[in-house]
Amino acid sequence: MKTPRNGIEDRLAAGMTMAEQHEYLRTKLTRRSLVRGGAVVAGALAGTGLGLEPAAAHERRAAAMPLLYSPTVDGSLVAPFGRHLAFGADARTQMRISWQVPLAVKRPYIRVGTEPWELSRKIEAEVRVLHTPVLTSKAPAVDQYYLHAALDGLRPGTTYYYGVGHDGFDPASPRAFATIGSFTTAPPDGRRERFVFTAFGDQGVSYHALANDSLILAQNPAFHLHAGDICYADTSGSGSTDDTYDARVWDQFLAQTESVASRVPWMVTMGNHDMEAWYSPNGYGGHEARFSMPDNGASGADTPGCYSFVYGNVGVVALDANDVGVEIPANRGLSGGSQTAWLDRRLRSLRARPEVDFVVVFFHYCAYCTTAHASDAGVRDEWVPLFERHGVDLVINGHNHVYERTDAIRRGAVSRPAPVGSTVSPERDGIVYVTAGGAGAGIYTFTAPESYEGHVHDVDAIDTYYWVSEDSKVDETVEWSRVRYSGYCFLAVESRPAPTGGEAELVVSALAENGERIDHVTLARTVS
Repeated sequence: MKTPRNGIEDRLAAGMTMAEQHEYLRTKLTRRSLVRGGAVVAGALAGTGLGLEPAAAHERRAAAMPLLYSPTVDGSLVAPFGRHLAFGADARTQMRISWQVPLAVKRPYIRVGTEPWELSRKIEAEVRVLHTPVLTSKAPAVDQYYLHAALDGLRPGTTYYYGVGHDGFDPASPRAFATIGSFTTAPPDGRRERFVFTAFGDQGVSYHALANDSLILAQNPAFHLHAGDICYADTSGSGSTDDTYDARVWDQFLAQTESVASRVPWMVTMGNHDMEAWYSPNGYGGHEARFSMPDNGASGADTPGCYSFVYGNVGVVALDANDVGVEIPANRGLSGGSQTAWLDRRLRSLRARPEVDFVVVFFHYCAYCTTAHASDAGVRDEWVPLFERHGVDLVINGHNHVYERTDAIRRGAVSRPAPVGSTVSPERDGIVYVTAGGAGAGIYTFTAPESYEGHVHDVDAIDTYYWVSEDSKVDETVEWSRVRYSGYCFLAVESRPAPTGGEAELVVSALAENGERIDHVTLARTVS
């Protein structure tokens, strides 16, 4: 019998849901600990230690195992790293600041102020400790210490400076002054000003990922959208118990991303590689330890990847596609339909807000893509009708490690061609879908010729397929694939508001890792 990389037989791995995988791993390791003895046994029996510390009274948080050790270290020798920001539910007045320390520290906190030399406001941080046992022969047990601070009551449209610290490390001290970061809250309602946001999916840790981060910072974005498959600590990503997992990759990822995420809100949702079965029944216990996304998503949906926020004249909706995707069904049906019901309500409410001109939705699995993983019938069936009903302007996906943009689509067919440089009216013409999976993981190729700005090679139709179940695909011939690029890249989207009666624009551009523009299309709406 073949033994997979984490020691669980293939025959058991097949067909398990994420909750079943979590239960199996916990039971297996607890039994193994009872046989081998040691500190793990007492902790497992007592049900203490693993998930997030302090242990919030939330059922989906993992039941626990003890930490490896809790050394007493001089706090002056421990430097914070991996800072990353996120908006709260109200991007005008809320910011969440997260970071990591390599060892346990005492009384972590954040200092914040409107000048870098005046960080008078001091806020206690929440500590979330994540313990990962030996799950594969290639990775040791590890403890990771994540810290989070919630800033509420901020002034809209204001730049703040912050520093993170703990006993022995004061960011306001002269020796730590270089660690001071900054962020700017969303503008107040009624202030219609231009801004840029960026987006991609499928990043990981690589020189290409680092190059994209540097170019993103150069765009001076108001925020960044990450459409899942964040760091690839789980390299297999099949949502099964034989996935290879190394928690230390998260340390590398957060250190890699800090240069941009410490000053640009890094808004993430989950992909298939982000389901980590050990930590919790839904596979997201690790995610919840590392990130603090807005908590305004579907009540009872059991996923932190579902939320929304408004910045200026753009409403943004994040979704957890693992809940509806059919290709990798480990978490399919996780929300029991509540996420889709929430999406219907949230899109309706965003469209009713007078300050919102454009609605952007991002998630992992593709509604419309022609290569590799191609398209997912679960996404098409569950969500695309809602996008069309409520007038979504732009949908951003990952999963396929390429750049591909569609024409304007309505009811699965081209409603208006959208060549490079064209203008589309989503209200009249339909929705543009973008696969932006070239963030840094290994690139895929197309079966059709590549076609992008400066190298246009239009084709009438492409033979492809879409997933209808985990092991079943349906062939289709499509005409909606307009731009195709196999290379590392990201989206840079500029919002250009307009006065009442004018035409607001959302200029969607794709930039390769060398800075060359490979696509641009303009979405336009008349402001009433």
